[in-house]
Amino acid sequence: MKKSMNKSRKGERGQSLVELAISLIVILMLLLGAVEFSLALFQYVTIRDAAQEGALYGSITPTDEAGMKARAIDAASDVVQLTAGDIGVSWSNPSKKCEGLTVTGGVPVPNSITVTITYNHVIALPLVGPMIGDNDITLTASVTDTILTPYCN
Repeated sequence: MKKSMNKSRKGERGQSLVELAISLIVILMLLLGAVEFSLALFQYVTIRDAAQEGALYGSITPTDEAGMKARAIDAASDVVQLTAGDIGVSWSNPSKKCEGLTVTGGVPVPNSITVTITYNHVIALPLVGPMIGDNDITLTASVTDTILTPYCN
């Protein structure tokens, strides 16, 4: 009887090892996915803050598009490397790049500026890309600020 009990315990130890190996793979994949999501979220917060910085600069100097882009690039430079092509600038009323109101449909709307940044987060961890079916995630952040100066004549 003693021999049969030892054989069954060895089989149970082998079964436990297989179960551990299978569950460990699943746990590691979930962990890698969480790490990758965290990296993408960090980059999104960075480009959102950079868009805010560019829009803030644009609310003071609404005609300096190059300055807005440079301000956004500089604000994000510690985390992501943006180019001027990643940044779009638009005005609510392109003919009035100044402080004031534009009447649209009988409703006065403040003149505003919008800075939009699009950035491709490249997936760094090798198993995450096949899990989601792509090797990059497009992140887009857009901020609209009211134009504060100069005063429209």
